[in-house]
Amino acid sequence: MTAIQPADPAAPSVPPKMMTSLRVDDDSIHVVNQLLLPHEIQWDACESVEDAYDAIKSMRIRGAPAIASLAALTISLLLSQRLKSPTADLIPATSASAYSLSPLSTSSALSEWVNSVVDHLQSSRPTAVNLSEAMNRIRSALKAYTGDSAEELAKQLIETCQAVHANDLERNKQMSKLGADWLFERRAKDGKKKLKVMTVCNTGSLATSGYGTALGVITNLFETGRLERAYYTQSTPYHQGSRLTSLELSTLGIPSCMICDTMVGSLFQHQDIDAVIVGADRVVKNGDTANKIGTYQAAALAKLHGIPFMVIAPVTTLDMNISHGKDIHIEQRPPIEATLARGVVVSPPSDLTTPSDNSTASTRPPQAVVQITPNAIGKGDNLIYNPSFDVTPAKLITCVVTEVGVAENAGDKDEIDLSKVL
Repeated sequence: MTAIQPADPAAPSVPPKMMTSLRVDDDSIHVVNQLLLPHEIQWDACESVEDAYDAIKSMRIRGAPAIASLAALTISLLLSQRLKSPTADLIPATSASAYSLSPLSTSSALSEWVNSVVDHLQSSRPTAVNLSEAMNRIRSALKAYTGDSAEELAKQLIETCQAVHANDLERNKQMSKLGADWLFERRAKDGKKKLKVMTVCNTGSLATSGYGTALGVITNLFETGRLERAYYTQSTPYHQGSRLTSLELSTLGIPSCMICDTMVGSLFQHQDIDAVIVGADRVVKNGDTANKIGTYQAAALAKLHGIPFMVIAPVTTLDMNISHGKDIHIEQRPPIEATLARGVVVSPPSDLTTPSDNSTASTRPPQAVVQITPNAIGKGDNLIYNPSFDVTPAKLITCVVTEVGVAENAGDKDEIDLSKVL
């Protein structure tokens, strides 16, 4: 892995509105290290297959569409570099890589390299279907090529890889408008003019190619004057999506409120919540949905309180090859992650009543990773259960929204007909 270096040493301490997780140009790819957000903006170079794999696996970049984009764009970058330097011994020259691309000789040799790379990258996060869908698009391009020119095959693969990233933004805007309009029309019948909604995990521009899915719906409601407040949950302490959601909502100026997962029931009891809006890492044929851990309990509580539960995801997240959610492979994260928390060091340490405001600090406050459990936890019989996702049954889901349309679950059925949103 290459040394971590900021892409822009003069990068502002506060990110711009609608920031992206990726910076891409003809010669480089950089990802913002989401583990350090919101307190520090650090752009890490991705110069090899191993760099991309590590960024995805370590969750320095997260969000199903975003990791699919990074994987595809990394392949595109390496192919482009090889076309520019057809006989160089190693691409990129500064990185030792087991997946370095040899000089383009035959289309079959190139196909063998691409297949090994897509298999490796796909294994980095097994639950998110967008990643496998993107890798399958590349595999399909390989199978469809009938020529014998390695250069021409490389050019076609570059187009396929770049389309993975480019298509996502427009999809996000379409599904966000569809979801926002559907919800507002439903609640307007009860006389509501501005809505209160809750979301789980991060589904904004940092998790996608831009704008977002579930957070895109919230953004659309805000931009059109139909949002009163957005509530978002804090999940596991080390990889909490709430850090990123709070960053995006605050930079956009959206009225918001963070709550812990354990407070969702209380929120529903005491606030008139109009909908729970979430994204998805995989939606299977019957409508069962895998999403960030904590989504299932939010859906169950929403059903108890009669609150619509909406899943917002691109068509690429729909997996019609799996019939039921029980067959979704759920990624188990390293147990140690559940024992750690990361954040800015608060001064004085005893002052934990409100979030620290470091906006006027003369120097950037240090960050720290701390252990929040006894040393015995995670050892011997003191096990740690740390799944990254859970599965919400279709019967708890009110609708699934893609860029194509809205599939409603009429009558609380065990299945949702997704054919109209494919």
